[in-house]
Amino acid sequence: MRMTELLLPTEREAPADAEAPSHVLGVRAGLVRQLGAGLWTWLPAGFRSHQRAIAIVREEMDAIGGQEMLMPVIHPRELWRRTGRDELDELFKLEDRRGARLVLAMTHEESVTFHMAQLVRSYRDLPKILYHFQVKARDEPRPRAGVLRTREFVMKDAYSFDRDEAGLQESYDKHVVAYDRIFDRAGLEWYRVESDVGMMGGSGAHEYMAPCAAGENEVALAPGYAANVEVARAEPRPVPPGEPLAAPLEVSTPGATTIEQVAGLLGVPAGTLLKAYPVVTDGGDLRLVVVRGDHRVNDVKLRNALREGFRPAHPEEIERRIGPPGFIGPVGAQVPVLLDEAVAAARVGGWVAGANRPDAHLRGVEPGRDFAFEAVDVRSVEAGDLVGGHAIRIEPAIEVGNIFKLGTRYSEPLGATFLDEAGVERPIIMGSYGIGPARIVAASIEQHADERGISWPRALAPWQVHLVGLGKAGTPERAAADELYGALRGAGFEVLYDDRAGGAGEKLTDAELLGCPLRLTVGRRALADGNAEAQARRGQVALEPVPLGDDAPAVVAERLGGLV
Repeated sequence: MRMTELLLPTEREAPADAEAPSHVLGVRAGLVRQLGAGLWTWLPAGFRSHQRAIAIVREEMDAIGGQEMLMPVIHPRELWRRTGRDELDELFKLEDRRGARLVLAMTHEESVTFHMAQLVRSYRDLPKILYHFQVKARDEPRPRAGVLRTREFVMKDAYSFDRDEAGLQESYDKHVVAYDRIFDRAGLEWYRVESDVGMMGGSGAHEYMAPCAAGENEVALAPGYAANVEVARAEPRPVPPGEPLAAPLEVSTPGATTIEQVAGLLGVPAGTLLKAYPVVTDGGDLRLVVVRGDHRVNDVKLRNALREGFRPAHPEEIERRIGPPGFIGPVGAQVPVLLDEAVAAARVGGWVAGANRPDAHLRGVEPGRDFAFEAVDVRSVEAGDLVGGHAIRIEPAIEVGNIFKLGTRYSEPLGATFLDEAGVERPIIMGSYGIGPARIVAASIEQHADERGISWPRALAPWQVHLVGLGKAGTPERAAADELYGALRGAGFEVLYDDRAGGAGEKLTDAELLGCPLRLTVGRRALADGNAEAQARRGQVALEPVPLGDDAPAVVAERLGGLV
């Protein structure tokens, strides 16, 4: 492709609202342009990288026996009502001209299960792995970070259909192999981490995370352990126990309504306090959640413990049912108490808690003796907590893929069954497996960019070779660059040829910004030696020059072969 013919609107300045490197460089390098909030257009260079990610995914899905298909993005809303997902806030809902209720799919469990309910009759029809690449729509409340959090995107979603749990595990393991290979081939650093099933439901899930500073997720990592912080478990760092007492002792704490204020006033570590968090469930019940003073409540874990959604209690609800906000605690509270396991497992007294009276706290509180509780894991792990004796670290990361064991979450409400060997009707056991090609591209930019621009791995680069011709039209160097371009094209290389009339500074800056793996430059000095200068974009390493002439394609192949 000649740059005089290419739509590649490079920019010198970053967008005013851009923070993530993939957002900044995606716009500056001419890969993407914004149409509206959370709506992005892939321009030619960016779309080439996007399609390279898709090609890798397709090859690895086919390798495990996946069968590609294509399902509509518009679904009857009734299907989503039958699975209980039609009221999701993120789901776009619409009606056609006849008033039929429809949705724009954010995923395709409902539609693929609908088809399998009609097509599968016998155990002989199973197992199956089906997948497609399709546009998804999500009513994202806060689109951000360019193509990382959008309202419309392409996703590869795959679905497995098996006779039993053993078959599901086999299908799940096949996808683990495929996904591991996909992210390795894409040149990403990645982790496979335990995760929450979320709105998908089912019995288990893993996410594939690509670590980078702009990531919107956090992963907890230790030797032999990796988990999303939404589900991570670890042994908390110990804190000095408080003074045990025969009974709670009320102490005056005027105006001290925060953990820091109370700890400072009483001269104790924050970890010896009990932090109270009143919530109201979707069913209208008030619960008092209690964690260590230096810990945070994890909303995902809490939702799972409650088995329903919740919201923070309003001040008037707290005042009416428990006590004055800022001074509440579990002792004497006439509501059920959910006590975090980090406190319950300590089996010690001496905790400090709110007294449910203005300007007062209690010392010497002992769980079990002074209040009844249900022990639950509802805290977020912290850096320095221990797993297997090793301290965990927490890193931000981009979620680039996920795999779920759905079980019968969708087959039962949608009537997807089969007759087993004995003629007994059974629900199909399902799995769901998603990958976002745009997120693979964005994660690659995030992980490999430097101060000059993008530095693509070969697998995702829009072109393998960026040929820069420095001479004006009619000069020997321009003629040599034209000839080299033709020879490389003829040999099957994907080449971007900068044949513009601009100066060397502009051309080389754009080449560094776009980040193709190998840059060849034909200028007056190199031409005098019969060569083209060669540079690897990763690390901007000068390579041995490429001799012009018949051997050039073979030498270029050799240079590329040494690049990642």
